[in-house]
Amino acid sequence: MTRERKLLLAGGLALLLAWTTGAQDEPIKVGIVDLSQAINATEEGKAAREELNRKQRDAQQQVQPLVDQHKTLEEEIKNKRYVLSDEALFAKQADLLELRNKIESKLKELEGQLKIDKGRLEAPLMTKLQEIVQEIGKEQGFTIIMDRSTPGLVYTREALDITDSVTARFNKKKS
Repeated sequence: MTRERKLLLAGGLALLLAWTTGAQDEPIKVGIVDLSQAINATEEGKAAREELNRKQRDAQQQVQPLVDQHKTLEEEIKNKRYVLSDEALFAKQADLLELRNKIESKLKELEGQLKIDKGRLEAPLMTKLQEIVQEIGKEQGFTIIMDRSTPGLVYTREALDITDSVTARFNKKKS
């Protein structure tokens, strides 16, 4: 998201807040929630993070033999550079380049898969957390609840933070 769009969104939120306060006699009640922190604090979120860490370790284990092979070939070229014929040196350098491309390709593939897995694991949690935030907002009469990662949000008082309440309710619903 570009800086201009973020500023426009923050300005729009400020205008919306000003407009809603003019239309009501009720005081403004603002809440802040850190949904990323809430996900990490829930039991399901911890389990999802552990699964992602396991998948990341598995991905590293898949790439490690290629990396080791690359290092070995690189050392071989370095040590035998002056002994090998030009054709043999060129062939080894081509093999090294091919291996490097294979490693990069495998890393991109695994990174894409990890991103998909993260979305698959976190999306249902995020949906549940957003539902809980809406429940708390309605029950406690909040005018607006913003995610801490909202563009344009630079500072908030800790007293406005409802993340712990959201996490507690999520864990309670799970039980």
